[in-house]
Amino acid sequence: MPGAEPAPDLHRLSEADLATFFAPFARHARVLLAVSGGPDSTALLLLARRWGLAAGAATELHVATVDHGLRAESRAEAEAVGALAARLGLPHAVLTLPAPLPKARLQEAARDARYEALVSHARALGAGAVATAHTLDDQAETVLFRLIRGSGIAGLAGMAAERELADIRLLRPLLGLPKAMLVGVCRQAGVAFVEDPSNRNPRFARVRLRALLPELAAEGLDAPSLARLAQRMARAEAALEAATDGAQARLWPAGEPFHIRRDAFAELPDEIGLRLLGRAVSAAGEGVVELGKLEALYGWIAALGAEGHGARTLAGAVVRVNRRALLVGPAPARRLPQRSR
Repeated sequence: MPGAEPAPDLHRLSEADLATFFAPFARHARVLLAVSGGPDSTALLLLARRWGLAAGAATELHVATVDHGLRAESRAEAEAVGALAARLGLPHAVLTLPAPLPKARLQEAARDARYEALVSHARALGAGAVATAHTLDDQAETVLFRLIRGSGIAGLAGMAAERELADIRLLRPLLGLPKAMLVGVCRQAGVAFVEDPSNRNPRFARVRLRALLPELAAEGLDAPSLARLAQRMARAEAALEAATDGAQARLWPAGEPFHIRRDAFAELPDEIGLRLLGRAVSAAGEGVVELGKLEALYGWIAALGAEGHGARTLAGAVVRVNRRALLVGPAPARRLPQRSR
């Protein structure tokens, strides 16, 4: 697979550039643009509209701003986005959240609530996709954040340019462009944008990491380098998932319980065995499994030896090992303590 093309020069985004960035839009009858009023999403709005006009695209563009209710100015900022959308001839909606956000893990809670609101509105519109304005800088921050947290290969692949978001497609058409370019797009168009003060609040880990990026760049670890790492990790992740698909097809027929001969499981490369075990635990239990806990479970199985046996639970699944086979199924329901009379 060829590497990413170099980003176009500031202010010189050609119609061909836009055709490349927004090609995924053409697969949908309607696309909902998530626009907060910040420079990145404002540039997304301007560029998507320019693409639609230049290409004569049949795709209908709709705009939505999520008002999280966290700042007194947020409603006015959302209405300003509506005014810009109206000048561009695009419909706009302000989405409010159904409940106040919790104070703990505020940014994560805001992100989850925002996506829920956008997906719900996209469904109501009959839109097949939601587009966000994540940039090259956002990708770099994501990779660095996950690296510090000890993520595996999938995590270090960063954000995908496209992925499923429930039954809606999430598109990130500007993921290869630096933030500075998008600020330049807004300024060249003479369009004002807002700066969210939370983006400068050192209370949040991402803000603290963002402050480190200039020093890292001076040592050669800049945003393009981190994004390049993400591309390579994504390539490795795809290859490992394909290899796991092959192992699953051989050892775990579709629709059958997970019951694999121990010798066959032991012959798998560690990474493939780990991933196959993770799929089995997820299928039998409660969904996504924490990587560190899965690695501990895999290590326990490996340490049992040929004659060892036992059982462990993880994420709602029970893993049983005997001398002949490895079995994974739903864990028994926990018994509630009896009340004394």
